[in-house]
Amino acid sequence: MTLRKIINDPHEFVDEVLAGIVRAHPDTYRFASRDHRAVVTTTSPGRVGIVTGGGSGHLPLFLGYVGKGLATGVAVGNVFSSPSPAQILATTKAADAGSGVLYLYGNYGGDVYNFDLAGEQAEVEGIKTRTVLGADDVLSAPADNASTRRGIAGLIMVYKVAGAAADRGDDLDQVAEVAQRAADAVRTAGVGLAPTILPAAGKPTFTLAEGEMEIGVGIHGESGVDTVEIATASSIADTLFGHLNAELQLGGGSRVAVLVNGLGATPPEELYVLYSEIAELIEAEGAHIAYNFVGEYATSMEMAGASISIMPLDSELEELLNAPASSPFYRPGTSIPRPITHDADAATGDDDDTDVATTGFTSNLRGALLRLAEQMPAHEDELRDLDAALGDGDLGLTVSAGVSAIAARINEVPDDAAASTLLRAAAVAFASANPSTFAALVGSGMLSASSVVDDTQQVDKAAAIAIGRAIGAAVSKKGGAQLGDKTLLDVLLPALDELDSGIDEAELRGFLTARVDDVAKLRSARGRAAWHQERSIGLKDPGSVAVAYAIDALTRTANQ
Repeated sequence: MTLRKIINDPHEFVDEVLAGIVRAHPDTYRFASRDHRAVVTTTSPGRVGIVTGGGSGHLPLFLGYVGKGLATGVAVGNVFSSPSPAQILATTKAADAGSGVLYLYGNYGGDVYNFDLAGEQAEVEGIKTRTVLGADDVLSAPADNASTRRGIAGLIMVYKVAGAAADRGDDLDQVAEVAQRAADAVRTAGVGLAPTILPAAGKPTFTLAEGEMEIGVGIHGESGVDTVEIATASSIADTLFGHLNAELQLGGGSRVAVLVNGLGATPPEELYVLYSEIAELIEAEGAHIAYNFVGEYATSMEMAGASISIMPLDSELEELLNAPASSPFYRPGTSIPRPITHDADAATGDDDDTDVATTGFTSNLRGALLRLAEQMPAHEDELRDLDAALGDGDLGLTVSAGVSAIAARINEVPDDAAASTLLRAAAVAFASANPSTFAALVGSGMLSASSVVDDTQQVDKAAAIAIGRAIGAAVSKKGGAQLGDKTLLDVLLPALDELDSGIDEAELRGFLTARVDDVAKLRSARGRAAWHQERSIGLKDPGSVAVAYAIDALTRTANQ
């Protein structure tokens, strides 16, 4: 497939984008890490730093909100993938002006895990951090489970509020408090009319039949809550506002800020039509739009569609929205105080410094890991397609890049490296190759498993099962998943039980195939897949499929 994109090598896309931005705006931006994935602006001594970050492909989000009166720095991941903890830490160090750093970003699993880890490292180095998550998408989870909602365009208003608070001299706790108040207030709902195409994948992130649109689509191409016939702007406004006001309950005297956001391929004319419809609905409730934004503020590359964000205002939030701010990307909104009668350089230490323990013999775990690296890339396309249906389509790349990184790292350590060393090295390599929720969880699991292996012995069947169970326990503890949540645990743990019972290789292969099919019948309860709600039933869980392939590869290796 020939991509209709102005790019070079798709795998170099993000780096070339960043190079172009920093070259175009050297008065605002500079790199703060050797890999050029940490970007910061100048800041005043003593000002609270604000660091954001996330996957590429959403400009102006996230980098576009680094500037005066806004965020101080951004850690940039691959397209639709999280930045690594090292990249976040490098940004944190460069953004700290002596008063600590607020982490402000969207509520996505990989981002949360990696920012948390960077925050722990920053605290060790004497930098205080606080975290506020954007979780404004009302259609990604019900109100009684609002903490799991994803963060989308409403985050822009939170950046504005937090940046203004930092500029006026608030301390870290005060900036975090007002940012949290803004994040708690804003609600967003969106509609998608056409998908985006990831440069590295070359395929649409979702599909719609002719004449269809998706209510509740996410900015990574996650499918929404309903596929319906394309409707008029008035009907779209009615639908989205209905979902928003069910929670906001706007009434007479309410003052709100409104953001009508284009997702990347929607003309501004259409956005203003949508704004007019939303304004009428808000005014009909007796509320007043005191501040508005109309334009592209959080995109999904060339996705067609729009989102509506509404934030009820108190006097402080309104004052902070009106404070000055600028960046090469940020376009200030319009203040409407009263109703109007209308006629018709720093380097990051991201090198792997795993301590290497040796034993005097070559662990059989070494060969198993290298065999895994040989076999798993063959499943990249299948895993990508499965993940595109339930997530953001990056699992194929995560697994392929992860096992390749494992092989590269294993080949760097001595032949007689201890099994625990191999597991630690594999954990860091896998988690860092293409940072994501899956990579972070599996990496954390392998790191935990390194503490249960006996370095004085070869890894026999019992030890391998113990390693697998340690990985499962760590994944469950870190991610909160349990059996039945339709995650990798639903294949991993039963397969380990079968192995423990003495099942042979052929029987295990049949069990894995059947188990993957059984897990597909469940409703996803964790991660991005959970946002699909009932629609997840019947779709194979990509993480479970990946684990089934890994177990099959490892058992074949053990029996050779």
